[in-house]
Amino acid sequence: MEIEQIEILQFLQRHSPFQELPPEQQLQLAQSINVGYFQAGSEILRYNEPLQALHLIRSGAVETFRRNGDLYNRLSEGGIFAEQGLLRGGKVRFPATALEDTLIYFIPDNVFQQLFDSNEFFADYVEVGDTERRKSTKAAKQAEADLLSAKISTLLQREPVCLASSANVWQAAQTMTEHGVSCLLILHDSGAEQSAEKAAKRGTLAGIITDRDIRSRLVAPGLKSETCVSDIMSTRLVTIDQHQYLFEAMMLMLRHNVHHLPVLQQARPVGVLALSDIIRYESQNSLFVVSSIFRQQSVDELSALGKDVKACFVRMVNEDANSHMIGSAMAAIGRSFKQRLLELAEQQLGPPPVPYCFLALGSMARDEQLIVTDQDNALVLDNSFDPAKHDAYFQQLAAFVCDGLAACGYSYCSGNIMATNRQWRQPLRVWQQYFTDWIEQPDAERLLHANIFFDLDAVWGETRWGDELNQLIATAAKNRPQFLACMTRNALQRTPPLGFFKDFVMENDGRQNNSLNIKRRGTAPMADLIRVHALAIGSLATNSFERLRDIIVARVLPNGRGEDLRDAFEVIAMTRIRQQALALQAGETPDNNVVPERLSEFERKHLKEAFSVLSNAQKFLKFHLRA
Repeated sequence: MEIEQIEILQFLQRHSPFQELPPEQQLQLAQSINVGYFQAGSEILRYNEPLQALHLIRSGAVETFRRNGDLYNRLSEGGIFAEQGLLRGGKVRFPATALEDTLIYFIPDNVFQQLFDSNEFFADYVEVGDTERRKSTKAAKQAEADLLSAKISTLLQREPVCLASSANVWQAAQTMTEHGVSCLLILHDSGAEQSAEKAAKRGTLAGIITDRDIRSRLVAPGLKSETCVSDIMSTRLVTIDQHQYLFEAMMLMLRHNVHHLPVLQQARPVGVLALSDIIRYESQNSLFVVSSIFRQQSVDELSALGKDVKACFVRMVNEDANSHMIGSAMAAIGRSFKQRLLELAEQQLGPPPVPYCFLALGSMARDEQLIVTDQDNALVLDNSFDPAKHDAYFQQLAAFVCDGLAACGYSYCSGNIMATNRQWRQPLRVWQQYFTDWIEQPDAERLLHANIFFDLDAVWGETRWGDELNQLIATAAKNRPQFLACMTRNALQRTPPLGFFKDFVMENDGRQNNSLNIKRRGTAPMADLIRVHALAIGSLATNSFERLRDIIVARVLPNGRGEDLRDAFEVIAMTRIRQQALALQAGETPDNNVVPERLSEFERKHLKEAFSVLSNAQKFLKFHLRA
């Protein structure tokens, strides 16, 4: 072998999936590779051009992109790309550019195909590994950011379990068993002698005892259970203040090889942070939850993730995420449940008889989903759909998914806007006619029940059909003043809960007389109002904040009003979000009701101002579109 080929072989032996190949395949591969050099900023692959090789990065960095120009992946040494194109027609699917000066190893197409066909590990790595590798990279970056920004106090879920230094080990073991903990904080006990020094130390931290200490320092040496805890406790303490950051706690644990850190506030213990708490905390990351969803093998396993979804929601609220971030994360989790349920449904029912597209509607489509939500969905079927031949399959598929969503915490839609309803399980041409009729022959009452379909997102299958429907809506709606007037009348039916003197007007439904339904009287009418303006300008955006961005650019609102609406929406949405998080933390069932008396004066003031902005915006909409 030549020196260059030896270097290539050594490189292959350091990187997956090549290091897992048999030696003879590694050798053949090294001898087949060609090398290319690309300067920073130069184009490596152009969309839809023919592909002749798998690309392996020897050094440097490469960015790949979607067709619309969005970043798809960022790769460095050992990364591979172009595999999707080789597997799907031999043409470039994701254009690539050198982020810095880069050396590429080219693995010829015929060699790649031979490896793919003959080596199961290589095939699995290439076929499904790209998505998982990108998820892992994103998750690692997100986790790093969370560790850098999260405070210790956000992880403390209970008061520390403590014991006086005069207690014996038997009492310590009983206390640990009773409270279900693996360690105890030992506090100074002044005892009978009440010296000033001992009195000052009373209640402060003297040491820590873990179940491992009991095993190694009491049971193994054969000591009696009456031994005083002060004789076996650890006194060289490593502690941390509750206002320090989580990454500092991890550094301390690594540096001192400890699994428990007493957390102090003004020298007094307020909790214990365990390594398992940090692991559990990272498992509440939304990306972790999404990846967990796709690993589950049944509806029962999916439904068991409900506690993780709630923990993820609370965590984001406690970390001061904004409503757009929280709504997007919850919507991503909801879409993932739908996608995994559809995968499981197809495994059970077999492949679909005709192509289809599963639609998410409403808050999930807008990326504004929260923890209290129902399911709104529909099925778009191929135009070759024959009800007599095919509908039994799609009826079963819809039932499987909707029942599965209900089991996972997404309650059935009270208005029956679900794919199980035959009316919302139709061929593409029927859906196109639905929207054409709604827009060209508008009726306020009929549109009242159809509002939700103007927030749609394709989550599975032939997703381009969802794009086509959104394009149809954007193109047709802006030129139909009668349709916009009907949509406006519907958007003005729900008004913010403010009285003549700007006092809150409470609910009067016999159940929540001292509260506001902040969804029905706040976020929902806000989303309705923004939707009408977006339809009027032909915006293709679905999220309310993104629609507002387009509305501001279009200058259809008086100067500054768009920004006011954006800020007001954030205030109302975050009030709703925080109340749901507080309910979850208190072990209560969250809902959309807010009791003003439980809000601070500051919160009430800003909520009133936000409702006032909404009220003024509704008045402007009525005048602007002549409802």
